[in-house]
Amino acid sequence: MENATMSLESRTVRKVMMRILPLSFFMYVIAYMDRVNIGYAALEMNTALGISSEIFGIVTGIFFIGYLLFEVPSNMLLERIGARLCMTRILVFWGIVAMATGFVQNTNQLYILRFLLGAAEAGCFPGLLFYFTYWFRKKEMATTLGLFLTAVPVSYIIGAPLSTWIMDNIHWFGMDGWRWMFILEGAPAFILGIVVFFYLTDRPENAKWLKEEEKQWLISELNEEKEENKKEKIQKNSHLQALVDPKILYLGIVLFFYIAGTLGIGYWMPQIIKGFSGTLTNSQIGLVAVIPYIISGAIMLYWSYRSDHKLERWVHSLIPLFIAAFAFLGSGMFTRQPILAMFFITLAISGMYSFKSPFFALLKDVISPAKAAVGFAVINSIGNLGGVVGPYAIGFLKGITGTESSGLYLLSGCMLVSFIMVWALKMGNTTSIKFRSQSHILNKTK
Repeated sequence: MENATMSLESRTVRKVMMRILPLSFFMYVIAYMDRVNIGYAALEMNTALGISSEIFGIVTGIFFIGYLLFEVPSNMLLERIGARLCMTRILVFWGIVAMATGFVQNTNQLYILRFLLGAAEAGCFPGLLFYFTYWFRKKEMATTLGLFLTAVPVSYIIGAPLSTWIMDNIHWFGMDGWRWMFILEGAPAFILGIVVFFYLTDRPENAKWLKEEEKQWLISELNEEKEENKKEKIQKNSHLQALVDPKILYLGIVLFFYIAGTLGIGYWMPQIIKGFSGTLTNSQIGLVAVIPYIISGAIMLYWSYRSDHKLERWVHSLIPLFIAAFAFLGSGMFTRQPILAMFFITLAISGMYSFKSPFFALLKDVISPAKAAVGFAVINSIGNLGGVVGPYAIGFLKGITGTESSGLYLLSGCMLVSFIMVWALKMGNTTSIKFRSQSHILNKTK
């Protein structure tokens, strides 16, 4: 009987992963490419449109203002109408906006389209994060997220050489290569939106691709886990409570400093590499930029698997943040030594990406099911404000100092703040558990 149960479990989990993860993975690859390819466009676009370092920081950051405003409403809509319709809407709209960016004529038009791109894409990541809770148990969550979040380094691995190759080689109808980069890389989002409409399944109850016994086993497991982990009663005003929950807001601030660092390096990496050597072509810069992401992707997968294997989240979140803080400090000290600088940048990116899976798996432990949909969106919304502050701060510092070092030191500081906050939360959580345990013993004694 036990072997039959294990066979049913492994078979069902494998089917769910093969059905849900590949499509979600490709969605996020495209999302991240369309989000950060402006960093490669900047190699030519900034000169063509007369964009300074400070203005480029604003251009990249304004994306997250639109993201912030529409993220929570998007997740609430997903909970109401389902992931299939919601993700179709998101993909089609952002594909149109991404392609339209190739036709901008001035900075104001670029501001508007970047804001609209953020608004369009706002529900993608938190929506998928919430969607996974419909399909995966806690014990698979870090591995699931690790595989899913590999989309970020993969988007750079594909996007860096592809973006720079398009810029160097495609100039159809007399249009600049950076314009064609936006158009050609925006089209897949629109196409995938149509695929999602016909392919995505909202919940296990609707999964015709699962056998009845597999469907019932999965629903039973998820319901049982939800009851075990429920920390409070589901209330009608749980959405409102999630908006003001101190723990949710605190976790959002942790993510704020983290994202300020990750997107800071993501947007500015091409220009940092260009600063190492004035002789590199766009295509060569794209190839160099791939190296850190190949290595970090492999490390992230291992670290996510290790977190699930050990069933441990806190230490697996803390160690990568500390490594990233140290490595950004090192890269700032060696900006005039390209090989050493790239070594430290690779180490920093590996640390940053290894943090995400354990941290987001941790959220399922500390946020009640009633607050999950809005809670994930609130955390991600606050976190993505870092996408406004980080890139702008780097551009501002670079404009003042004329070097990349100051920006890299800033990224180190962001990682250090996140590390301290997660460590403090861990200490508070441990103390709270001990206190509750002691109170329980005293009550029992009485």
